[in-house]
Amino acid sequence: MPRRARIHLDGVPLHIVQRGHNREPCFFCDDDYLSYLHWLGEALGDAECALHAYVLMTNHVHLLLTPKRAERVPQLIISLGRRYVQYINRSYRRTGTLWDSRYKSSLIHAEEYLLKCQRYIELNPVRAAMVDDPVHYRWSSYRAHALGQADSRLTPHALYLALGATDEVRRQAYRDLFRSQLDAPAIDDIRLALNQNQPLGNNRFHERIEAMTGVRREARARGRPRRESVEVIDVLPGQRAFDL
Repeated sequence: MPRRARIHLDGVPLHIVQRGHNREPCFFCDDDYLSYLHWLGEALGDAECALHAYVLMTNHVHLLLTPKRAERVPQLIISLGRRYVQYINRSYRRTGTLWDSRYKSSLIHAEEYLLKCQRYIELNPVRAAMVDDPVHYRWSSYRAHALGQADSRLTPHALYLALGATDEVRRQAYRDLFRSQLDAPAIDDIRLALNQNQPLGNNRFHERIEAMTGVRREARARGRPRRESVEVIDVLPGQRAFDL
């Protein structure tokens, strides 16, 4: 069966998830999380990607970022993953792979879905019943957005900055977004698009991507998806972002 192309675009937000091999743990102690975050910061600079949100779960990682140059995204994931695997294998005297061979990704229509996706990412520990409030989870971007905790890895998206004219007003508005859980349809839409490596947005967003790439990009209806392999195919260097 042919692999479905995974498309990355310059300047368009991208939701990425990388899971542990066979969904096994990837993080075992605080030093592991800290090491991953340190190398993530370095990799973001090398790959010219702006990170808007993240969460490190026990056996997987979510990143919400915008690449300046789309072809650098695989470089970021591969270089970060290899460096972290070498650290884990050395620290725990193990060998072999740590991550699934392919990461999942979904282009995000910012105006409609970026803040929803950001909430989805930062609420992962709550949905997993690890904490009852995202503020109690150390390994996510929530404290930076909601409380102003310093995090040099993050570049706030313009939609986050537009929540308020001052830092305190913005943080309060962000905390207010978390007073209620994401509704089930939004969660389903995010998961479906991510699992199928499809864009997340309205019809106009899908049409613009089709026009730019020549490939039909629309997530299938909800339900048990057909098993497919996925190929990483990035837009050619120099591809510009589009206004949606």
